[in-house]
Amino acid sequence: MAVAARTVTCASPVDLRLTLRPLHSAGGLTMRFAADGVWRATRTPEGPATIHLRGGGDRVDVEAWGDGAGWASEHAPALVGADDHEDGFEARHPVVAELRRRLRGLRVGRSHAVVEALVPTVFEQKVQGIAARRSYARLVRLLAERAPGPVPLLLPPDPARVAALPYDAFHRLNVERKRAQTVRLVAQHARRLEETTAMSAADAVRRLRVLPGVGAWTAAEVALVALGDPDAVSVGDYHLPNHVAWALADEARADDARMLELLEPYRGHRGRVIRLVVAGHPGPPRFGPRLPLKSIASY
Repeated sequence: MAVAARTVTCASPVDLRLTLRPLHSAGGLTMRFAADGVWRATRTPEGPATIHLRGGGDRVDVEAWGDGAGWASEHAPALVGADDHEDGFEARHPVVAELRRRLRGLRVGRSHAVVEALVPTVFEQKVQGIAARRSYARLVRLLAERAPGPVPLLLPPDPARVAALPYDAFHRLNVERKRAQTVRLVAQHARRLEETTAMSAADAVRRLRVLPGVGAWTAAEVALVALGDPDAVSVGDYHLPNHVAWALADEARADDARMLELLEPYRGHRGRVIRLVVAGHPGPPRFGPRLPLKSIASY
């Protein structure tokens, strides 16, 4: 089995947990935060790999296993945001300044794994996050492929196998036909979608949104995680406008227009501000009961 190792020197302090938390883990099946660092299974252009990241601050130690070990090791600096300099970012609000100081190691990284981000993000469309995470974990288990390396992780689903799944298989994952169709399209066009890692942020988002079922919210979620776009804003999110408005204006309720207005002074780094707010600022007060989890029987 191929093995690769290196040490990454970081331009700014890196906190691995804060930086990698937005990556989808399928409930710990494909990525695990452990006492000895972060373990992540992935599919690279050169084959499957498991990567182990240890340390933080100004250096991260990297080990990788599998056919894709060399590729995973080479791209580890981008994954942990080692070169994320925050150029042009000014904390114009006291809350943003405090979050930036307190969450100093939060970097905007690039996983370079578009489909691995896109499939679980499609699962999150119009449903509660917990339900979407359960559905994605079921998909990972359904297509269970052991990841290389010394820890028991599973690989993210192989796009070819996802594309071949019948619709009734998605029903068993609690995913209705509309989202199932989008996921199948994502899997069928995986190669073209992965090409967006070499594009500008604007061109990449345009390519993503050509696919039916991939709108502004989905494209922004993927752009921030897979492409490292610090300006990506997830317009259309149910909770995010309220969270941003509560942090930046003490307003418990807001719409997308108000969120964009509050974020405008940070253009170029709006996604970074969102990451800071979500990671470090309490959400607004809730009014009323939580929504019940949906079953596909309700569609």
